[in-house]
Amino acid sequence: MSADRVQDRAISQDRTLLAYWRSGRGRPLVLVHGTTADHTRWNPVLDLLDPHVTVCAMDRRGRGASGDAEDYAIEREYEDVAAVVDAVASRAGGPVDVFGHSHGALCALEATRLTADVRKLVLYEPPVIYGTDDHPLDLVDRLDALLAEGRREDVVELFFREVVGVTDEQLALMRTLPAWPARVAAAHTIPREERATLGYRFDPERWATVSVPTLLLDGSDSPDFLRRSTEAVAAALPRARVAVLDGQQHVAMDTAPDVVADTVLSFLAEV
Repeated sequence: MSADRVQDRAISQDRTLLAYWRSGRGRPLVLVHGTTADHTRWNPVLDLLDPHVTVCAMDRRGRGASGDAEDYAIEREYEDVAAVVDAVASRAGGPVDVFGHSHGALCALEATRLTADVRKLVLYEPPVIYGTDDHPLDLVDRLDALLAEGRREDVVELFFREVVGVTDEQLALMRTLPAWPARVAAAHTIPREERATLGYRFDPERWATVSVPTLLLDGSDSPDFLRRSTEAVAAALPRARVAVLDGQQHVAMDTAPDVVADTVLSFLAEV
């Protein structure tokens, strides 16, 4: 992991202070993590990216060094990503690349409608098709109940088992990574993001004029709703294609970091 991270700041439209962490060299790549954790979720791929790009890994609101607001709305998250992208682009003097994972991929996708500073976009399974057919009706209630009891680690484990569908082996690996304490610290943000995702409605017609070249990453072993989401976004965006990560699931940054880094860097290097 790079020891040369520098913390920078951006300010979102609602005046929330957002932190992002800069390292590496080359064209900027803004990283937007998913539900749970903070910028440290990218540690497994950081050393693979840093020699080629300037990584700018943001802390989404409510975790890490970023601020939060009293009321949560997913639209503020879109504005947050756009604010960081604009800040990084201003420093770089031109458009930048963006890589979002899961809930962060959904936020990155929507941010492209708020800023003209995205050059290329990488989305790893944004959950745009998500509903009670895929998850138990009482899932958010059970998350809330565990949180009220102070069982933060159990909140994270329930989310990964029943939403992401990770295996026991994958969960055991994730517990050993530096990002795990940050995931537990951000446990209170999981129910609100689950509610927001359940309420999101994907309208393909909204994306017909979005011209940003986009690569969608799709784990061959990921849950069906994530694979359907990936296909839906790829079909809606005029300049999108899908790269299937064979044998991988929703957390390939942890289980196959070299595959993820090589796939992303190859796409970003294309003329």
